[in-house]
Amino acid sequence: MPGFDIFDTIDTLRSKGESFCVATVLRTADVTSAKAGAKAAITGTGEILGHLGGACVQRAVRASAVKALSSGDPQLIRIKPSDKVVSMADPDGVQTFKSGCPSGGTVDLLVEPYQHAPKLVIFGDTPIASALRAHATLAGLWVCLPKGTVGEAYSEFDPDDLPALGIQPRDFVVVASQGKGDAVALKSALQSPARRVSMVASRRKAQVLSDRLISQGMNPARVEQLKAPAGLDIHAVDPHEIALSILAEIIFWRNVDKSEEASHDEKTA
Repeated sequence: MPGFDIFDTIDTLRSKGESFCVATVLRTADVTSAKAGAKAAITGTGEILGHLGGACVQRAVRASAVKALSSGDPQLIRIKPSDKVVSMADPDGVQTFKSGCPSGGTVDLLVEPYQHAPKLVIFGDTPIASALRAHATLAGLWVCLPKGTVGEAYSEFDPDDLPALGIQPRDFVVVASQGKGDAVALKSALQSPARRVSMVASRRKAQVLSDRLISQGMNPARVEQLKAPAGLDIHAVDPHEIALSILAEIIFWRNVDKSEEASHDEKTA
């Protein structure tokens, strides 16, 4: 692989905002094609960028990468000849995988997940939207703005551009358009994969818009997931206070989601 540099590859994947894993060979025993210290990146689609060994190692690494990205926890694995595997884990606790490769070697690897901070997608060019962008950046969220939401009319916003943001279920969407293209923004927000969608609006206004979306064919169960008004009730008044209440709610959701995922992983382990 002439000119290949794993650290450049990792940097490129990070700049694209992709979730991926980095696998490192920790030790080998007997004959193996990969040596200790070898690294590779495993993309969300299972592509291995770098050299870790033969097909047996690659299958195990791909399976571990899926688990690591799902749980957010690193995976320590061992691939060794089938006739030497007696259980799913060795006495030292390392998860084992069977290898049918003729070389007969053993490989220990560490598979580490990398994910950007959750995205916060904000619709709107309003004082509250601006304040939320500023506070969310300081809180470590990855702030994203759909095209046509800042300095442009919502009539220029194309909902088809939303997939380019790469929104995932763990991300957050806030509609803070406040009278400027609310219907288009809310429809796009609810069509995104994000589990958590909120809107800066009164309950009555949000209900009217929600009813309209349902009448247009949107799934009522999805519309019911909308949280409006956005934010925790801290009696906020000015834009920065309202933005802080929204951010506090998002942080609460993020921590609740982490706890639920950890609990689910423990039950299914």
